[in-house]
Amino acid sequence: MKIATWNVNSIRSRLTHVLDWLESSAVDVLCVQETKVPDELFPRSPFEERGYHLYVSGQKSYNGVALIGRLPIENVVCGFGEVLEGTETLDDIEQFDEQKRAISGVIAPGIRLVNLYVPNGSSVGSEKYDYKLRWFGVLRQYLQKLQAEGKPILMCGDFNIALEDRDICEPENKGDHIMASFLEREALQSVIELGFADAFRKFTEETGHYSWWDYRAASFRRNLGWRIDHHYLTPDLYEKAVGCVIDRAPRSLPQPSDHTPVIVELAL
Repeated sequence: MKIATWNVNSIRSRLTHVLDWLESSAVDVLCVQETKVPDELFPRSPFEERGYHLYVSGQKSYNGVALIGRLPIENVVCGFGEVLEGTETLDDIEQFDEQKRAISGVIAPGIRLVNLYVPNGSSVGSEKYDYKLRWFGVLRQYLQKLQAEGKPILMCGDFNIALEDRDICEPENKGDHIMASFLEREALQSVIELGFADAFRKFTEETGHYSWWDYRAASFRRNLGWRIDHHYLTPDLYEKAVGCVIDRAPRSLPQPSDHTPVIVELAL
């Protein structure tokens, strides 16, 4: 089974890229971020005509996540609130569901798939930075609830954090840079410590492998990138992972997303 994550930076702008890539890559599920479209305007027909099943949670111009599967996906949940219903902090959690950043569902054979678009945070010390850190706190509660289901979990998406210096092309002096600051890495690490492992690092140890390149300064051509798109697996799935690769090809297309797909393969 192959599962991919891809921040497409507008599903309508990148529709042809996504459709072509789905056919050539033969992934079973594509987890999409930054769809940037309300649900009623999502371009469903081109996917459904090709036999795909769609599950979307979007908003106008910003954010938005979707699951695109070759087979139906069950128990789909959008946002944090439904999972955390009944908790004392639900009122606080609702504010985080105003931005469409989380969708999950159960795929065969009983895997809970969690697709996330983590807030960028804008700049260290800003209000958006504080929001990002608090968002991770809610994510941790959400994952703990999902773990109580007893299903293996595959958590993927655009995390907007390079967890280690080897995930950045030029890591020097990045300790106070957004997406690499100590508090951001600490927040992500606190989630990983619930029992997840990085699928990509199971197979690739060296630096030089990135999933996002700025549009400016010929960053892609010069490979001045960051690895911020991840697959995190619970132990049962981590053992079954037989590969995890970054497909750079879509980033070289005309008018591409600034991200490129990351694919994990599981032997199930």
